[in-house]
Order: sequence, then C-alpha cells, then structure tokens
Amino acid sequence: MASLGVNIDHVATVRQARRTTEPDPATAAALAVLAGADGITIHLREDRRHIQDRDLEVLMQTAAVPVNLECACTDEMIGIACATKPHQVTLVPERREEVTTEGGLDIVGGRDRVGTCVERLAAAGILVSLFIDADPAQIEASASLGEGVDGVELHTGPYAHAFADAGGLRGPGKQQLERLVSAGAAARAAGLRLHAGHGLNYQNVQPVAALPEMSELNIGHSIVSRAVLVGFEAAVREMKRLIVEAKS
Repeated sequence: MASLGVNIDHVATVRQARRTTEPDPATAAALAVLAGADGITIHLREDRRHIQDRDLEVLMQTAAVPVNLECACTDEMIGIACATKPHQVTLVPERREEVTTEGGLDIVGGRDRVGTCVERLAAAGILVSLFIDADPAQIEASASLGEGVDGVELHTGPYAHAFADAGGLRGPGKQQLERLVSAGAAARAAGLRLHAGHGLNYQNVQPVAALPEMSELNIGHSIVSRAVLVGFEAAVREMKRLIVEAKS
C-alpha cells in the first residue's frame, strides 16, 4: 500500500495572503498525522511564496512523521536541506513565473547539476527522490546517477488533466494512466522506489494508488481545498481511506 505524504504548502499560501501568523502549517501537519498521514511534504521555494524557512525549522522540531522537503537544485536550497536534514528531499524544477510546478525535472539535460546535488544530499544522510515526467529516458538518467537516488516521483499532472477532461479512465485519461504504469515498471526495474504526485484528488487518486509497488503519494492542494469545507482531519482521513481501498 502506498503511503500518504500530505503537502501543507497551501495552508501557508492562505497565511501569506495576509502576511500574518495563521493558519499555521505546523498545526495542519499535526492534524494530518492524527488523521493518518504517513509523512509531511513542503516545498521551500526560492521566492518563499508560501512555506518560509521558519516553517521548515518548526516542522523538523515537531513533526511526528518523516518530512519530505521539495526544493530546487540550487546551492542555497541544497545548503538548507543539508543543514536541516529532513528525512527526504525531492528535487523539483522551479520557475519564478509559474503558478505551480509545470513539469518534471530534466535529468537528461541537467545530469551534472542534478548529480552534484544528489551527492551532497546523500553525503548528509538524506534520502533523495527526483520529480520527473513519466518518460523512459528520464527514468534511465535518474537510475544512472547511482545509489544516491532512492526513488523517483512521477509527475501525475498530465494524467490528472486528462482524467478530468475525459471524465474518468477513458480515452486520454486511460492513455495517461498506461504511461504511468509503464514508467512505474521501468523505475522499479531500475531499482528505484516509486512515488507519484501533482494534481491527484479524491476522484483520480485510486488508479495511481493501485499501481504495482507504488510506495508514496504526495498530495496537497485537493486536501487543503477539501479541508476548507470539512476540516483538516476529515479531509486527510478521506484521502487515506481511498488509498487504502485502492488495493482491494
């Protein structure tokens, strides 16, 4: 069964809209854990649009589950990661003008830069995951970086969009799921742990959660959106139930 990493970035987005102290991402993390979350994910962006450095520091002191830090391949971010030592770092692409992450990390075109970051993180005793598109070439390049790479997180955005447009697993939605299935098999064959995330919600999560040997799902926006209406614990419990039931 896949574990659930709850991304709390958008709790911080609400807070930063007023530059105040609430809602507190650390409180949301505690409620997520009470509801069954297996991990907490945050993305410390270079422009600090939502999560702040202090949020990472507080989480590292208080989180009762592993913390997964998403960050860009920059000297500043890798330095912060090595100093704070989260359980896992997921390296992601980042552009200042994007609303949210628009695609996977280009390992093929940036192998040296990514490799240097992986070496630094591995030397600090941090597990490393690479956020990539479901592309055989990117999986092969990820595996070629060696033992410092623990796993890959497949970018499920194209699947989520196709699922919504098709109204479920038909046509493009089914094609995108098949692409994830093939990429997942290639990743596992290369000895990489299989993670997935981006755009997953209460309607589309189960086919991805049911992929063979799926290890980790990182989900944020849909949970925070549901929590606005039903509360954080209830939102996390519902997502966790869907993931547990996916295997049956």
